Amino acid sequence: MTKQNLFAGIPDVLDERKFAHGGNVRRMAEQAGCAPEDILDFSANVNPLGPPPWLGQVVGQALQDVDAYPDPDCTALVMAASERYKVWPSQVVAGNGASELLFAIAALKGFRQAVIPAPTYVDYARACRVHRLPVVEPPMTDDFRVDFPSMGTLMATPSLVFLCSPNNPTGTLVPPNDLREVAAMFPQSLFVVDESFAEFLPEDADRLVRDRPANVVTVLSLTKFYAIPGLRLGLAFADPDVVLRIRRNMPAWSVNTLAQKVGVRCLKDDRYAAATREQTRLLRDALAAGLRQVPGIKVHPGTANYLFCRMDRVGQDAGWLRDRLLMEHRIGIRLCGNYTGLDDNWFRVAVRDKDANERLIRAMEAVSGTARGPVVRRARKTPALMIQGTSSNAGKSVLAAAFCRILLQDGYDVAPFKAQNMSLNSYVTDQGGEMGRAQVTQAMACRLNPDVRMNPVLLKPGSDVGSQVIVMGRPVGNMSVRQYVDFKPRAWEAVKAAYDSLANEHDVIVLEGAGSPAEVNLKHHDIVNMAMARYAEARVLLTGDIDRGGVFASIVGTMSLLTPAERSLVEGYVINRFRGDASLLDPAFGQMFERTGKPVLGTVPYIHSLGLPEEDSVSFKDGFRPEGDKFPEDRCVEIVVLDLPRISNFNDIDPLHAEPDVRIRVVADARDVGTPDAVIIPGSKSTVPDMRALKGTGMAAVLRDLAEKRTRIVGICGGFQMLGRTVDDPYGLESETTRVEGFGLLPVQTTLVAEKTLTRTLGVHSASGLPVHGYEIHHGHTEPLSDELRVALRDNAGNPLGYMRPDGRVLGTYLHGVFDADGFRRWFIDQLRMDKGLSPLESIQTAFDMEDALDHLASVVREAVDMGRVYRALGLSGCCAQASLFHRLSGQG
Repeated sequence: MTKQNLFAGIPDVLDERKFAHGGNVRRMAEQAGCAPEDILDFSANVNPLGPPPWLGQVVGQALQDVDAYPDPDCTALVMAASERYKVWPSQVVAGNGASELLFAIAALKGFRQAVIPAPTYVDYARACRVHRLPVVEPPMTDDFRVDFPSMGTLMATPSLVFLCSPNNPTGTLVPPNDLREVAAMFPQSLFVVDESFAEFLPEDADRLVRDRPANVVTVLSLTKFYAIPGLRLGLAFADPDVVLRIRRNMPAWSVNTLAQKVGVRCLKDDRYAAATREQTRLLRDALAAGLRQVPGIKVHPGTANYLFCRMDRVGQDAGWLRDRLLMEHRIGIRLCGNYTGLDDNWFRVAVRDKDANERLIRAMEAVSGTARGPVVRRARKTPALMIQGTSSNAGKSVLAAAFCRILLQDGYDVAPFKAQNMSLNSYVTDQGGEMGRAQVTQAMACRLNPDVRMNPVLLKPGSDVGSQVIVMGRPVGNMSVRQYVDFKPRAWEAVKAAYDSLANEHDVIVLEGAGSPAEVNLKHHDIVNMAMARYAEARVLLTGDIDRGGVFASIVGTMSLLTPAERSLVEGYVINRFRGDASLLDPAFGQMFERTGKPVLGTVPYIHSLGLPEEDSVSFKDGFRPEGDKFPEDRCVEIVVLDLPRISNFNDIDPLHAEPDVRIRVVADARDVGTPDAVIIPGSKSTVPDMRALKGTGMAAVLRDLAEKRTRIVGICGGFQMLGRTVDDPYGLESETTRVEGFGLLPVQTTLVAEKTLTRTLGVHSASGLPVHGYEIHHGHTEPLSDELRVALRDNAGNPLGYMRPDGRVLGTYLHGVFDADGFRRWFIDQLRMDKGLSPLESIQTAFDMEDALDHLASVVREAVDMGRVYRALGLSGCCAQASLFHRLSGQG
């Protein structure tokens, strides 16, 4: 590549090849001799998720206005862009795609040349030549970075400087701070930064669309990120005087009505944007890893929705590769030989969906002579047992844990799995991923570390119609029910990949369903019940809760609503939580077999003092009933737990409930609080709405009154935030109000931030010096407002985990699981005992260890269920008999 390439004259006819683009499917189909729809196009960089699900609806509504001219000022679109990117409307101009804006910018007067570091997008040079502006193309560095120092003499001349970040085709970035410095050094030049692919960067990435010097213009393409290239829509951001000059170079009614309406909706769709960033990153990384396994292919690191590659095989360039892929596999890629400074050894491929990417990898392997044969997702058929229920809270989670422990006791390497969990009761793994607590308990039953693959999709309801969606341990956005239904195909891909990975590593998988498999309104997009059973080739045990009544009708009704194929997956039934003589049920079992052709495989008795966390808040909201050996009431301390509308992580209370000298009351009405020894405000998925709900019942006033007496107040996570003076919500995560007053019991201030804290934590309680442990899961950052405030807990690095009043009677912490530590829990209860005039017990009364509880659960279920039939259904009959006999003889069964 020459140091510079100055074009003084403009050819009458532009070189067609020089300015060719990707995405010409019609021409590729002609060359391949097939229909255009048969071409798998990797030459055009469009969002791999496809257009937003609402596109058809918005376009249909916009068609009602096509009998009128479009708004020439694009008012609604400009306002949406100014709100999205936090700029003034006078700094925004919309165009018929980014290309129209680039051509209008190239027509600006007052510049002697265009400086375009190469290689980069070919239309920058084309636009300048059309407007007879001489072009200089200085080379980038060897690693395709813009070489600003070598361009100093060029930029000293008044120039239009075109930059692309991420660069097309290389994917490299222009550091925004570097450009800000350079723009300040050369005020006579105008820097045009094309951020058409910058929407694919992390949301918190530094962008020049937001913080832009006066002589910088930023151009965006909405068509690429939102997969609407057929609509054509672009935006430019600049100082108002530059915006006016650009608009003068554009025709009237440049942006049609359909594009304007769609653009407004695009700019407000945070859910689609978050899902795109997350999924594109995963797809890009997987595609890059696959291509790197193909001999002769060098893949450069990418930051957008495409990868820049080089063909390094003697006698074969990327043109040869393109032709072979097109003719033999009907796949199109983008050659980069028409970019200044590149030859036909270079090519670019778009990131597409998982199946398309896999097809490209396999085609490249075939062309290179290293084909691996058909795709095998799972290395082998892994025996799988699935627990489904006739309803929510039928005991699926507990039974799944029981079978996990039974299989472990019988010598199998077993793992739990639930495709999709809806629960506010979540847990943070050692790797900082978020998953449902039920699968954590099941992992403990298997003696495995919790792994987000065990619960790849977690839904955390934030309202009656929407939830935060967490995929593989990371939040991907807040979605309404309809939005999540549209997202489910992508969630299903994550579910299948997670299951295959687990199934390849373990002998047996125990799966759990959700709700009922007979929800006919949900079955067409099911990913957790029968669809998952089919994918895993699992045998299903259908369970019902006889304690709540109607179990026989619910089982027969469920079976009648299943398809024949689904019924064939059911091995039999388990009657759960029975109190009494099981032989009395035999007549009903016979009728069920006659009606459904499936047997009852076991009747599990009601297990008192189970000692395991509840899966959801149904049992919690029913209240804690005294079970087991409790002290007399006058020798117990009373703890009130506030029942929040959106309560989360209520298992924080379980260790206290297990103590013999503690009685728990769950209270929703301020009039029922009374004068307990302590009040605990638990975690909340939506702190601000729940805090308002408590205030509305008069709870805040009751708590302030109690805090001045002998009652201790403890707030955990969201409860901690409520105890403070204010909760600020600058990003509107939970409220349209920027600041909300708290209960004022602690002099602290909380700010809700977009980034979620997810971490396992070890620490020390300051007053007692006792160790604590647990995890943090919150959006808030809390700061003290008074020097008198004391640090209540610190992590092992010395950072505060919570604060308390000087008298220690009001305490707030972000640490979930703070009462799991036996020593600290006993110390806390003894403080309450002394407040009440009772003697402290001092020694630990209850060890909060689920091992004994899990073994007890397994022994009860093993005795109640026909395990021989279960093992035969899994194809494990021989191993089962031998292992079960061993455990029974050794006393472990």
